[in-house]
Amino acid sequence: MSAPAPSPLAIVDAEPLPRQEEVLTDAALAFVAELHRRFTPRRDELLARRAERRAEIARTSTLDFLPETAAIRADDSWKVAPAPAALNDRRVEITGPTDRKMTINALNSGAKVWLADFEDASAPTWENVILGQVNLIDAYTRSIDFTDPGSGKSYALRPNEELATVVMRPRGWHLNERHLADADSRAVPGALVDFGLYFFHNAQRLLDLGKGPYFYLPKTESHLEARLWNDVFVFAQDYVGIPQGTIRATVLIETITAAYEMEEILYELRDHASGLNAGRWDYLFSIVKNFRDGGARFVLPDRNAVTMTAPFMRAYTELLVRTCHKRGAHAIGGMAAFIPSRRDAEVNKTAFEKVRADKDREAGDGFDGSWVAHPDLVPIAMESFDKVLGDRPNQKDRLREDVHVEAADLIAIDSLDAKPTYAGLVNAVQVGIRYIEAWLRGLGAVAIFNLMEDAATAEISRSQIWQWINAGVEFENGDTATPELARKVAAEELSAIRQEIGEEAFAAGHWQEAHDLLLTVSLDDDYADFLTLPAYEQLKG
Repeated sequence: MSAPAPSPLAIVDAEPLPRQEEVLTDAALAFVAELHRRFTPRRDELLARRAERRAEIARTSTLDFLPETAAIRADDSWKVAPAPAALNDRRVEITGPTDRKMTINALNSGAKVWLADFEDASAPTWENVILGQVNLIDAYTRSIDFTDPGSGKSYALRPNEELATVVMRPRGWHLNERHLADADSRAVPGALVDFGLYFFHNAQRLLDLGKGPYFYLPKTESHLEARLWNDVFVFAQDYVGIPQGTIRATVLIETITAAYEMEEILYELRDHASGLNAGRWDYLFSIVKNFRDGGARFVLPDRNAVTMTAPFMRAYTELLVRTCHKRGAHAIGGMAAFIPSRRDAEVNKTAFEKVRADKDREAGDGFDGSWVAHPDLVPIAMESFDKVLGDRPNQKDRLREDVHVEAADLIAIDSLDAKPTYAGLVNAVQVGIRYIEAWLRGLGAVAIFNLMEDAATAEISRSQIWQWINAGVEFENGDTATPELARKVAAEELSAIRQEIGEEAFAAGHWQEAHDLLLTVSLDDDYADFLTLPAYEQLKG
C-alpha cells in the first residue's frame, strides 16, 4: 500500500465516541486526507457548475440531451463491465440507516441487497457517521448483535449465505463533514468521508467474503460528477492494492439533469458501473428546484398524485430501463415506502395491494429489481419479480427497443390532470414539520402516517409549498397559496402536535425549530439548494 504524507485531518468539535479509534485510525485518516487533497477542488468546481446550469435553465425553461456527447449515445459498441456474482440478482433491495438493529434486520431480511444508507435515511450526526461504520465492520466480522432495551428481544445474524449483499450510499457531493477538517480548517466532503472510511476498512474484507465494495451514488447531476467518482474509484483501488473494477457503483437518477445524461453517466463509470436507480421524491424536488422560474406549466400537483404512471414519470422510468439494458446494466425501480401497521389489518391490506401493483408494473416494464423500506414488504416485492424472472437473475436481455422518449417528454409536467389541493398543502406542512423534528434529533428514517420518510420527503414537501406560493396557486376551496396561509397551516399543525403528544414530550422535542426551519426554506425568496444545508447547522452532535 502506498503511504503518502498528506496534511493530517483534525477531528473538530466532536465528543469522543466508544470505539471511534477503530474507524479513525491514522492510516484511514491519511487515506481520507489524500482523497480530500486530490478530489475536493474538482468537487468544488462541479458544485459551481451546478449553479451555472441552474441559471441557464432559469433563462431557457428547457433541457435537452447533450449535443457534445451525441457520439457516446450513438455508439452501440460499449457496455458496462459484467456484474459480479453478488450483484447479478437484485430483484429486491431493502433500504435503511446503519444503526445496529437495522443493520442486523436488513441483512437478515431476505432481500438480495441492502442499501446501507449514510445519506437521506441518516441524519449526519457524528455518532451516526462513525458508529454506522463500526456496525458495518462488525457485520462483516460477524461480531454484531443487538438486544432491544425496551422489549429485551435479541437480534443476531443468519448464516453468511442468507445475508443481503451490502450496497453502501455515502452522502451527496454538496454536504461537508464539519467534524473532519484539514490543516487549513477546510471541512472534508461528507461523500469522501463516508466512502473513504468504508472502503479503506472493508474492501479487502469484502473480497475475502466473495463480495466487494459496492456503492449507491446519490444526487448526481451530470456525467462530469460521475467522472469524478470514477477517478476516486481508480485512485482508491490502486491505493489499497486491489484490482481495478472491484468497486461497483449504482447511480441514482434522482435529478432532472441526470435524466438527460443517463448513457453518459454509465459511460464514465463503465468499468465500475452496475446500474441506475429510478428515485421519486428527489426527482420531483429536482424538477421544482430547476424549473422554479418556469411558470404554470411546471407546477406539480400534490406529491401523492404524481405516481410513476404519470406520463413524464413513465418517460423517465422507461428511458432508464432501455438505457440500462442497452448498456448491460441493471435497472432498479423505486421505493415501496409503506410501513405495516401492527394495529390495523385493513390499512395493511389496502397498502399491500398498492405495493403489489407497483412492483408488478416495474417487473413488467423490465426493471431488474426494486426497493422496499420494511422487511414485511420483501416477500411481496419478491413475488412480483419472481413471476417475471423465474430462475433468471435479471432481465437485462429485455432491451425495450419499443421505448422512444423525446427530450420534451421528460419535462411534460403539464400532461398531468391533477392540480394542487389544500389537503396537499396541509400534508406537506405536516410531513415537513414531523420529519425535520426527527432529523434534528438525529433520526433520518422516520415513519409518518404509515410511510417511511427520509430527507427527500422534506425536500419535496418544502419545494411544493414554495412553488405553489410563488405560482399563486388557487386551491379547490378558494384559498390562494400565500405565505400567510402557509404560516396559518403550520401554526395549526404545531398546535395539533402539542395536543397529540402532550406538553412534556413537546417541550423535549425540536418542534418549534422544525416549524421555523420548514417555513424559512418554504417562504424565502432565495430558494435553498438543499434543506439539509441549513438544517445541518442546527443539528447537534
